[in-house]
Amino acid sequence: MVFSSSVFLFCFLPLVLLIYYLLKIEYRNLFLLAASLFFYAWGEPRFVLVIILSILINYIFGLLINFSQQNFSVLISRIVMLIGVAANCGLLFYFKYFDFFITSINSITGLAFPIQHIILPIGISFFTFQGLSYVIDVYLKRVDVQKNLLKFALFKSFFPQLIAGPIVRYVDVHDQIDNRVTRVDDFAYGVRRFVMGLGKKVIIANTLGQVADNIFGLPYHENTMAIAWIGAICYSLQIYFDFSGYSDMAIGLARMFGFRFKENFDFPYISKSITEFWRRWHISLSSWFRDYLYIPLGGNRTGNVYFNLLIVFIVTGLWHGAAWNFIIWGLWHGLFLIIERVLKKSGFKWKVPKFITWLYTMIIVIIGWVFFRSPDFTHAINYLKIMFGITSPYDVGFTVWYYLDPMVITMLVIACIASIPISKYIKENVGVYEEHSGFSLFIQNAYIVILLVICIMFMATSTYNPFIYFRF
Repeated sequence: MVFSSSVFLFCFLPLVLLIYYLLKIEYRNLFLLAASLFFYAWGEPRFVLVIILSILINYIFGLLINFSQQNFSVLISRIVMLIGVAANCGLLFYFKYFDFFITSINSITGLAFPIQHIILPIGISFFTFQGLSYVIDVYLKRVDVQKNLLKFALFKSFFPQLIAGPIVRYVDVHDQIDNRVTRVDDFAYGVRRFVMGLGKKVIIANTLGQVADNIFGLPYHENTMAIAWIGAICYSLQIYFDFSGYSDMAIGLARMFGFRFKENFDFPYISKSITEFWRRWHISLSSWFRDYLYIPLGGNRTGNVYFNLLIVFIVTGLWHGAAWNFIIWGLWHGLFLIIERVLKKSGFKWKVPKFITWLYTMIIVIIGWVFFRSPDFTHAINYLKIMFGITSPYDVGFTVWYYLDPMVITMLVIACIASIPISKYIKENVGVYEEHSGFSLFIQNAYIVILLVICIMFMATSTYNPFIYFRF
């Protein structure tokens, strides 16, 4: 079940909200847990066993780490923690990377080990990283162990962030599991944030995503240079508005139930460097890798900083998908992060207009998305050759205007405007409006109602509603 489906919007969510607020406070966590497991089981019930297994693994290892710290040496507790980390990684490896590993071995050695065709449980990368952060944080005593299995299970399976993030750490929400209050203002904010995320997904991302799919679905030589660029730009905007839209919906849903999640995107397409881009893009993932991989490797303090960065971005690529093009995507970003760090360390300063640094960043990001979106590395290289005029197309069946109809052009304009923090600019340069005044609330609510109606119209008239995180 996905947030942008009619089943979720008109059946699951209203029913869950109604029952939740009718129940006594002491029963609400149990009900949310049951609703979350039902949400995950919708469509493929057997995979709920995978998340239950993940819950039990991390719950048990949290208790074992706590017990070993109280009764045994530091070495024993460290060994227990490492076994817990290995158990999480083993679960993720089996479901996500086992077939990729076998395929790679066969390709390199010429052997023919059988492929298992293991089906990937949706969201396994997200809830595995949740578990890893919990086990490590308990070991480092950043947070007390959770001895109540139901409360821990709610943390791991809470449906707003279960299948598409953001990656929520136990240390950030453990107090909210026991003590949370939902005021009318919080609930109203949650509704507004959810509808805005829904608009990003079903209006912008789906419209542009259909164009990107049509273009990337053709043999590379059937695209002109202009068409190839349109496909790459449409996908770049699709993945941003799809992903940030889901994050907005998750943050909004959580607020409706009294939880406060951290922001996951901060207008990444205004970045003036790849370093800045990764401070703004998928913040929960970048901060997770910083805290649990980059710093333990030595970070900026010990060892080879550039090697550490390279490792982090190889793993970042693998986290997104079990294929070589994802690894190349990670290495591509890692390479430019290293170049920027070397230039900064050498004292080099950008003496070019901000527009040029922004343009450089966007070109690097868009090229990266071609690797990310392409079915394999060869297709990505051939597609890029068309984009940059290195290879001439043939068998071209359409002109660029076949794709750039009035609806797509309108969505491209809206997407570009929505990628800029206009409201922040107005507040800083024009002045802060009275957010809670009667007139302001009326405008906000009217805008949200109109946006929701438009979203429902798009949902009713379109059969295109992809879930692009199935590989995550």
